[in-house]
Amino acid sequence: MSTKDFVEKDYYKVLGVPKDATEAEIKKAYRKLAREFHPDANKGDASAEERFKEISEANDILGDAKKRKEYDEARALFGNGGFRPGPGGGGQFNFDLGDLFGGTQPGGAAGGFGGGGLGDVFGGLFNRGGPGPGTRTQPRRGQDIESEVTLSFTEAVDGATVPLRMSSQAPCKACSGTGDKNGTPRVCPTCVGTGQVSRGSGGGFSLTDPCADCKGRGLIAETPCEVCKGSGRAKSSRTMQVRIPAGVSDSQRIRLRGKGAPGERGGPAGDLYVVVHVGSHPVFGRKGDNLTVTVPVTIAEAALGADIKVPTLNGPPVTLKLPPGTPSGRTMRARGKGAVRKDGTRGDLLVTVEVTVPASLSDKAREALEMYRDATESEDPRAVLFESAKGA
Repeated sequence: MSTKDFVEKDYYKVLGVPKDATEAEIKKAYRKLAREFHPDANKGDASAEERFKEISEANDILGDAKKRKEYDEARALFGNGGFRPGPGGGGQFNFDLGDLFGGTQPGGAAGGFGGGGLGDVFGGLFNRGGPGPGTRTQPRRGQDIESEVTLSFTEAVDGATVPLRMSSQAPCKACSGTGDKNGTPRVCPTCVGTGQVSRGSGGGFSLTDPCADCKGRGLIAETPCEVCKGSGRAKSSRTMQVRIPAGVSDSQRIRLRGKGAPGERGGPAGDLYVVVHVGSHPVFGRKGDNLTVTVPVTIAEAALGADIKVPTLNGPPVTLKLPPGTPSGRTMRARGKGAVRKDGTRGDLLVTVEVTVPASLSDKAREALEMYRDATESEDPRAVLFESAKGA
């Protein structure tokens, strides 16, 4: 649990219960919401999955009397207006911080989460001196990785699984990630294994920075590994199969949680960010969730009307009814023949009609057009232009 969770997250609001709710009311609200947003009941819905995590997190805190008490204390202290100075002014506290942060509770029991008091939750926020000799080195999250992949137009519309070769920093195999040739690094004396050092910022507070002596690792190699030079990390290459969802667009950035570089000392892996590039198609284009296509028609089809066949992407052609007098450039819609949306439905295929003029004519066709010209000789399609030009 982070400081931000205590200060900013309102778990009562997440469960929809008042702050004085009983244990039974909290349990009832959690069960109702858990059934509604459970991943098994909302397959493929990422927002429902995130909501389920929030609900579970809120129940974990409010459903435990001890954690709930400490959460309420933290919210009262930090959640509304920050720290409260005592009667003496000057930003000084009028109670013993040692009792609240990291002290012991009556009966000798350690206060806070995991037996460490709220001092573990707000570690490094108050300047309470360096960690004790029993401090263990902290786990470190792996780095995020960014890669690129190029898909064909069809793969982007339908989705695809592609192999992706990535290079990242991973625990050095030669020294098992210790950084020491003999596998016996020592705890950094500067940060006492935490990987962080505190510096005062005035007002009784301190800020933490990565330890410069151990580069934030908490360990120093007595005999640096020849492969990783004592860092405990080495370049690693791996190939993994990545699923690109259907309907992805060009230049879209996809986040894959936990698929980045491995963490250290049990820390979580980083995330993988994949930037997608989409190739063009000789027939189809794309406008959001809709596909586009331009279909040529003859003068006779446009003037008299016709049923025309239109190709679709990876599917059988569809037949569209062209009304008589259809002008060139008119767009018609074939529903459900477009790209896949996030909810699994499909967009539409937008069909734009283009009246074509033949480059050469047979004698019979020429004769027919000349007869048409003679029959419409009195009609001037440009007359309206001249009338409009005079009135402007």
